Amino acid sequence: MMLEYKKEKLLDVLDFFNELMSLRLFAVGESSLTIGLLLTVVISIVFLFVVAEWIRRLLVNRILKNYALEMGTRQSVGTIVKYILIVAGLFSILQTNGIDLSAFGILAGALGVGIGFGLQNITNNFISGLIILFERPIKVGDRIEVGDISGDVSTISARSTTIITNDNISVIIPNSQFIDSQVINWSHNERKVRFNFPVGVSYKEDPSKVRAVLLEVAAAHASVLKNPAPDVLFEEFADSSLNFNLRVWTIDYINKPKVLKSELYYEIFTRFKAENIEIPFPQRDVHIFNNDQKLNN
Repeated sequence: MMLEYKKEKLLDVLDFFNELMSLRLFAVGESSLTIGLLLTVVISIVFLFVVAEWIRRLLVNRILKNYALEMGTRQSVGTIVKYILIVAGLFSILQTNGIDLSAFGILAGALGVGIGFGLQNITNNFISGLIILFERPIKVGDRIEVGDISGDVSTISARSTTIITNDNISVIIPNSQFIDSQVINWSHNERKVRFNFPVGVSYKEDPSKVRAVLLEVAAAHASVLKNPAPDVLFEEFADSSLNFNLRVWTIDYINKPKVLKSELYYEIFTRFKAENIEIPFPQRDVHIFNNDQKLNN
């Protein structure tokens, strides 16, 4: 008797659950959206995003890793594949669950009006993100400067790009800024750059000796490349000094040129002191005239 009672209660609960899942919320075209259908669509979409992200990581970290591709290229390919899977999966989920897609024509028109008035920036950033992924003016790992911000690109998403500065600060920049503004990419071709460091000496110094000392200092630094070799340009005869330009190539200091400059300047100062090479300071000749004497003459 007790067993039959429990079975009846269980059947009542199942009937209530079925009625709840079949409860009609609203109609989409010729389709009726019920609670059960809504839950199925939501769970399917969540599962789709999880699978798309898993495939992206598998593609980037496992499959494409076996080919001679840079990390930025693998990230771009993986992101594009993820977007394609999500778009195709969304249409498949809606059609499989019997949702009339023709009804979304009106919604798309309304969305277009909304984009025209209030979502220009979001749309602009999204399209700019796709352009960046396809054209690849920047990629993950590049050293870039945009505006007053300088750092390494860590991630490129649909709406924005994250840059890590030398102070380990994450700066999130809208993608449209990389399309509309001037961007300096220090490692677009390769992570090898040349830096120019000005050096001034007194007029009494021998330019050949100064050049030799500067080249010795540059050659002794472990991170200054031997090929291309460093060189020194005699820039100008300035008001108080002979100005030279020490040009060095490096790979290790692309993200911290001021550190390389500081290390070289420390050594240059030490060598100049040892070689008795004078570092000048601004000098002016002041002539004082006595107006009374000038009038008497």
